[in-house]
Amino acid sequence: MNDQMAPYRKSATAVVITTAMLSFISYWRAASLVMCDISSTAYYIGGIVEQSVGKAAPWFIMFIMFFSYLVRSVYIESCGMFVRAGVYRVVKAAMGSTLAKLAVSALIFDYILTGPISAVSAGQYAAGFINDLLRQFDLPLQFPPNVMAMAIAAAIVFYFWRKNIIGIHESSQKALAIMKITTVMVITLVGWSLLTLFLDPKPLPPLTPEIHEAHLGWLKGFAWAKTVGAIGVIIAISHAVLAMSGEETLAQVYREIGKPKLKNLRRAAMIIFLGSFVFTAICSFFAVMIIPDDVRSQYYDNLMSGLVMYLVGPRSLRLLFQGVVVIVGTLILAGACNTSIVGANSVLSRVAEDGVLVGWVRRPHARYGTTSRIITAVALAQLVTIILCRGDVLLLGEAYAFGVIWSFVFATLSVAILRFKDKSPRDWKVPLNIRIGSVEIPLMLIFTAAVLFFIGVTNFVTKTIATTWGMSFMIFFFVLLNISERFQKRLQKTGQTHVEQVNLRFEGEVTAEACGCIHERRVLVAVRDPLHLYQLRKTLEREDPAKTDVIVLTIDRHSVSQEGKLAFEKKHEIHSEDQVLLTNVVSVAEKYGAHVIPIVVPAPDPIFAVAKVAYELGIQEIVLGRSEATVPEVQLERLAFCWGFLAADTHRKVVVRIVWPQHELRYELS
Repeated sequence: MNDQMAPYRKSATAVVITTAMLSFISYWRAASLVMCDISSTAYYIGGIVEQSVGKAAPWFIMFIMFFSYLVRSVYIESCGMFVRAGVYRVVKAAMGSTLAKLAVSALIFDYILTGPISAVSAGQYAAGFINDLLRQFDLPLQFPPNVMAMAIAAAIVFYFWRKNIIGIHESSQKALAIMKITTVMVITLVGWSLLTLFLDPKPLPPLTPEIHEAHLGWLKGFAWAKTVGAIGVIIAISHAVLAMSGEETLAQVYREIGKPKLKNLRRAAMIIFLGSFVFTAICSFFAVMIIPDDVRSQYYDNLMSGLVMYLVGPRSLRLLFQGVVVIVGTLILAGACNTSIVGANSVLSRVAEDGVLVGWVRRPHARYGTTSRIITAVALAQLVTIILCRGDVLLLGEAYAFGVIWSFVFATLSVAILRFKDKSPRDWKVPLNIRIGSVEIPLMLIFTAAVLFFIGVTNFVTKTIATTWGMSFMIFFFVLLNISERFQKRLQKTGQTHVEQVNLRFEGEVTAEACGCIHERRVLVAVRDPLHLYQLRKTLEREDPAKTDVIVLTIDRHSVSQEGKLAFEKKHEIHSEDQVLLTNVVSVAEKYGAHVIPIVVPAPDPIFAVAKVAYELGIQEIVLGRSEATVPEVQLERLAFCWGFLAADTHRKVVVRIVWPQHELRYELS
């Protein structure tokens, strides 16, 4: 046995691997990330839509809020099919890589504008409130609103750029804090508005839209476009579609949601629906009903502030609450900027994994393990957009609508196509399906796709700024993706599959601190074959990641050097076989939403190395897969012999499980 220990001690370096994904969040935090995006539109959507369709705006905003749940259901189904879901993955599966790159171009346009419109709007609210306070105290100083809004917006982008470099857990924690404060503010605003209407009743807004000539785009001059009917209603709805932004972020955050993943996703979706409906739809009704018609146009850019100033009560109290609304609005709009960075990072990471972007782009941050280069590129694009728009929220809003609607069209149509193209079982389906013979007809999916397509076409011809900016960006980014893909193919061997990008951290010995263990209970899962990870799946099904550290161990028998220097330590990379194995480990962990700690230990004797690592880390349970070279009883006997040697003086115990389909061998070693 001493002869076995000698080479292992000589090669005692442990490679602790950190990836960009092993950080999972609760459904409350996931909902908060998306809510920061969706709820932020409440601060500017009412004014934008009313300028387009008149006082009937709240009805169309409410329709979009109801309809958003159907769109959200589409994304839930897609997440059940793909853990790393979203427009790109779904469109590629349904319609091929070319249309997938086109769809992702529209989506990135959406995200690049989400940050600036939210951050600039936050800056406008803050600038307006500061100037109001200066006037209230008769001070002659006034700040240029647009310039101040740009400065504040740039600061917001920089702040959340840094938070996302640190990691998703940090930024999701901030989003959750923002939503807690927002909830208190919304409850107060709704209650106060109801009291105002109770004391001074006002009629509901009219149902009939007034399509203004200036907002008909290329339909200007066509009398039939202004008539009230199906076309007029679709035009009115198309101007309210901004209220539905943020759905894609739910799919992108899905991979970060902890177990049980799909159930937690549905919980998050319901929280998002209820919160956004109350804040965006209900408050837009209050604004039209409470703010007088002759002054409401003054508050189109800060409708929530205008609503507060016309509530019942003393002016001093209303002014104080206006300050609260502005502060909370700044926080939630800033949170939407954060959400856009998270979403864009996730989308571009999926594209990079597919070999469309060069691998250098996806290299994790040396300290935090995040895709810092993608995050930085997105933040820089948003800063450029802030400078180009010069603080004009309306201009950003017009362009923003393009990416929102067309990403929805691509995603929904693709999920509908996959119902016929891929008949494998779904974890969850959009409801209302009928079966005719052997064919299942997804009625709700088809209806949702049709409505979105008609809205998209209407949006295309009525929002000329959005169409011009959107098409220009889509063409540019589509060409960029194709050039990048061709360059990447030259660097890769034909047919090479995606491997997870990792950081390598070399440790002199295996310790709980070096591996990042935080729980008292620790389970060691030994893996070798990337195609057979049954033992890992069973462990993740059984263990609670909130109470257990799951260490996934790979033994590298090829890197032990007689010169005392590890081969992969010289190259600062692991073997290609281990890269494929790690990629599959990451995929399994993401599917279950469970945190794992992958490590690689070089050793000539795998069984002894498993026992040694388990002993050093204080493991309570060792899980092995069945060996193809011997029977489970022999595996257990060899491991028991090694453990007995290591734990002879301590009498420590460990449970060993050897698992394979429909079988399990369990024994306690001491």
